[in-house]
Amino acid sequence: MILTYRRFRRTYLRRILWALAALFLLDVVRIISSRPYTLRSPLVEKRSTASPGANDTSVFIVSVHRNTEVIQRASWNEAVLSLVDYLGPENVHISAVESGSQEGTKDALIELQAGLDARGASNEISLGMTVWEQLDEIDTRPPPNAREPGWIWNAAEDQFEMRRIPYLSRVRNQAIAPLRRLEREGRRFDKVLWLNDVVFDAQDIQTLLDTRDGNYAAACSMDFKSSPLYYDTFALRDDMGQKTASLHWPWFRSPKARASLLRSEPIEVTSCWNGIVVFDAAPYYNNPPLLFRGIEDSLADFHLEGSECCLIHADNYLSSEKGVWLNPNVRVGYNVKAYNRVQGDRFPGPFWAIVGVWVNRIVSWRAGIQHSLEMRHVHKKIDSWTAETPQGELARFEPGEACLINEMQIMWSNGWKHL
Repeated sequence: MILTYRRFRRTYLRRILWALAALFLLDVVRIISSRPYTLRSPLVEKRSTASPGANDTSVFIVSVHRNTEVIQRASWNEAVLSLVDYLGPENVHISAVESGSQEGTKDALIELQAGLDARGASNEISLGMTVWEQLDEIDTRPPPNAREPGWIWNAAEDQFEMRRIPYLSRVRNQAIAPLRRLEREGRRFDKVLWLNDVVFDAQDIQTLLDTRDGNYAAACSMDFKSSPLYYDTFALRDDMGQKTASLHWPWFRSPKARASLLRSEPIEVTSCWNGIVVFDAAPYYNNPPLLFRGIEDSLADFHLEGSECCLIHADNYLSSEKGVWLNPNVRVGYNVKAYNRVQGDRFPGPFWAIVGVWVNRIVSWRAGIQHSLEMRHVHKKIDSWTAETPQGELARFEPGEACLINEMQIMWSNGWKHL
């Protein structure tokens, strides 16, 4: 028996190991060579020579701020001003809403406003509550027997808590509100561009605007906080309504999404935000207009939540007509280091491409099972909520089922937490 094993090891085992090594090497070569090239739109020096959509698109630029001073002073303010110079001050309006910052965000926004005014770019910068005023707002709870919209009961503390998503929706709707007023004054925009506190440049924005030649309900970048792991898992859903398999490139379980990614083409998704997103402005002018929201409090009572940045796509009538698209050629970062690491002609680098492919191969099946179990749990809660529709009312319905997750988020102290 020992001789047989030794003969097997000498004769066959080494050959098997060499064959496996050769297959792995071939796989490595295939992975590295299949990395997509980054396709970015060129920046046109003179607007008069720009192709349609390059510099003649009017853009309503929107952002919300809380404790964003560091990124603003590092790059964000300068990037916004450079973008205004590129698009043309006459083609943009900037609306920014700040609230509850504990550092110098308000001062940084005042500096930005001075730069915008010097360029003749119309803008509205709203400096909101101090952090102490915001804490007072959170602590001003409804009495136990008088529920108000946007609050949820915390049985452990025997008190109501302010829900995070309706709060964020309210702030975003405040930031977009000037769009309708400007329309009444005779000024209308083609696109609405939402900017998170990320590092970007004008070419990133132009590439995003040019997604599918401008034919989209919305188009998003990819965002990174700790490269090479992408960041916004809360809002991103693929064309099948599923979360990504992992934070590593090539991210998706959907074969269609992965195929588009490997061709550096816009990827059709159900929802995305990912640092920067541009919308066709038409739904914001609709009557009633497209607005941000959270799920109903009665549904949230079942311990469910969904990002306002996901639900906005479910509510957008253009999503089914023009689609929501993720542009993998636009990669932004939540700090300068992360941004620099995800730039380049090919992304990711050879090492992280190999790691990413193998990570996704290993966890994809588990992610599929986990998604299936989670959605079954979510659907069961939605069915219970629908069954409790008050008599005489239309049956309850939530169009953003793909956005829902089994958790609850509340405003807390100087941030938020899970309930």
